[in-house]
Amino acid sequence: MPADPLSDTLALTDARCVVSGGFTAGGDWALRFPRPGRLKITAVVRGRFWVALDDLSEAVLLEAGDVAVFDGSRPFVISSDPALEPSDASTLFADAAGPMVRLGDGADVVSIGGHVELGRSGEELLLHALPPLMHVRAAADEAPVLGWLLDQLVHELTAGHAGAVFASDQLAQLMFVQVLRAYLADADALPAGRLRALADDRIAPALRLMHAEPGRPWQLEELARAASMSRTTFSERFRAVAGVPPLTYL
Repeated sequence: MPADPLSDTLALTDARCVVSGGFTAGGDWALRFPRPGRLKITAVVRGRFWVALDDLSEAVLLEAGDVAVFDGSRPFVISSDPALEPSDASTLFADAAGPMVRLGDGADVVSIGGHVELGRSGEELLLHALPPLMHVRAAADEAPVLGWLLDQLVHELTAGHAGAVFASDQLAQLMFVQVLRAYLADADALPAGRLRALADDRIAPALRLMHAEPGRPWQLEELARAASMSRTTFSERFRAVAGVPPLTYL
């Protein structure tokens, strides 16, 4: 198969998405989560709710089929109404008897969540390359696949079948890849770093060469020629999107 820089990145970071559970909610409710310190993923299966991150000015509305990934750098609040005073989520989920927690009255909202485990190099290669909040809407091109994955995850969490934990982790892994693909389709939404480099069409030919033969002593002129740029233009473009010079990336 041809070189696949995103697959290489996920392998190098040893990224593994794990579903920890979820909640159903009705009426008025609000929960405050402490700073996760790692990538956290939240998906809305039914209903809608607000997400507000510390230091970000506006709350974001998540609707059915939406998926959000937090970079883990800030505490956050999820709620039926941003004006409500939140309760401590850590205590609530710590005392839960099963994977799904009930909030308030009814089940107008159903959500599942988890986290992404990263290997030793993961923070440098992936975590710091993400914005504080990645929001993939149900209207995105990836939505049909994400919707199917969400339905299957809820089934695995609630049906009690043998192998449910293993199956849930594999489904969550696919969901995380779909979220990254959605953001790679819009390079401008990403900060300078590895993911934005993977999303940049202009340097893509050079990236594919480096990923295909990482042990080769590539020269800057070769990489610039592959990208149809001068050496200076290529170096400037690469540093602007990747955050490091080409040979540092290599």
